[in-house]
Amino acid sequence: MANSKFNRRESLKMLGLSSAGFLGMLGQGANTKAEAKEKATSSYAKGMAPVTIKSVKAIGTRPGGSNLIVVKVETSEPGLYGLGCATFTQRAFAVLPAIEYLNEFAAGKDVDNIEDMWQSAYVSSYWRNGPVLNNALSGLDQALWDIKGKRANMPVHQLLGGKVRFAIPCYGHANGKTPKEVAEDVQSFMDRGYKYIRIQQGGYGGAGITGEPDFKKAGFAKESDNYMSQGTYLKSVPKMFEAVRKACGEEIELLHDIHERVAPIDAIGMIKKLEDYHPFFIEDPFSPENMEWFKALRASTSVPIAMGELFNNINEFKEPIVNHYFDFIRIHVSQIGGITPAMKVARLGEFYGIATAWHGPGDVSPVGHAAQAHMDYALWNFGIQEAALFSDQLREVFPGAPTMNDGYMSVNEAPGFGVEIDEKLAAKYPMSTKSNWTVRKDDGTIIRP
Repeated sequence: MANSKFNRRESLKMLGLSSAGFLGMLGQGANTKAEAKEKATSSYAKGMAPVTIKSVKAIGTRPGGSNLIVVKVETSEPGLYGLGCATFTQRAFAVLPAIEYLNEFAAGKDVDNIEDMWQSAYVSSYWRNGPVLNNALSGLDQALWDIKGKRANMPVHQLLGGKVRFAIPCYGHANGKTPKEVAEDVQSFMDRGYKYIRIQQGGYGGAGITGEPDFKKAGFAKESDNYMSQGTYLKSVPKMFEAVRKACGEEIELLHDIHERVAPIDAIGMIKKLEDYHPFFIEDPFSPENMEWFKALRASTSVPIAMGELFNNINEFKEPIVNHYFDFIRIHVSQIGGITPAMKVARLGEFYGIATAWHGPGDVSPVGHAAQAHMDYALWNFGIQEAALFSDQLREVFPGAPTMNDGYMSVNEAPGFGVEIDEKLAAKYPMSTKSNWTVRKDDGTIIRP
């Protein structure tokens, strides 16, 4: 006890206090406790003044032929704002009022609390998600990450853990009406440095390799509806792979997208025929309604599979990942709700040896492509990224958009995402309600994507 008292006295001397003075401090009451709490709070928030959301607004544009929606989050700090992608090109005008709801929901909230913002917005309408709300939420989420990067004076990938690769390997899209034309297009991508190339004959489902369907001759449905002969497609894909391998060699990595357009049993049979051509992956063999077929697929073939483009809820990935149903996580980031949920799925995939392959078509804005790229830099279990080739018009509207070189995507190292939007120029390209993803059989029956 003597040693204990001595140590306490010596410690108080070092602080310039007597024992009586120390006891007096303890007895000062509620005011001292309040001051201590205030000091603790100040210490917690040290370094950055609080910033709140001032407004959330939508910017719609169509410079590249697809409807694009960007969310702009303005803050209480003058000149500080963030951009996020909320593009749902097929139902673009439905997303706009959803963003108005998020404006009311988010105004006055702390820009730093991204996780709380996502969790609360996710359940704020009671019923979970849906493509319209998810895209609006994705725009808000990405914009908050853009703001956080700007506040920290860092690119977003640094906030996600930093780079694990110098640039992002991407796959290009080769096409043609015949196997020979596809092989020639593959060679053109190889000449530009691409090591990964997705091959499609006649577009998705081989729609361009068949004649006029009976339903059009009969005047059934709209003239603009697309036609697919599933039998012709199933026969054409193995021949296409054979021709491309023969012309372009074994070194190039080849991918293909079924786009859920054939019966599950037929998809399994076709994939088995592709084993000898060693695909890097086959994408979307089944629709979300047919997930139970993955057990049969996994028992039938060792071809790697990519899946998830049409998944609408983050929880749809849980069971397939745990059961190793597929090898690549094919998330459409604005469909799943932004960076916050996408990173959670990616981290889960890492535990199960499953890689990422974010969906990056032309109807994702350059802001959205940049958001994906920043995740690609930081994820150890990154697999591949869909290439983004922006027109001159798109680059004018979106200064700082990601760039492609030798098959690799790169972003600039500006704080946040590094992408801006010229709002005046964007307004010169108004959105359109015209959008048609309808595909039919010869008799006019709808084929589900």
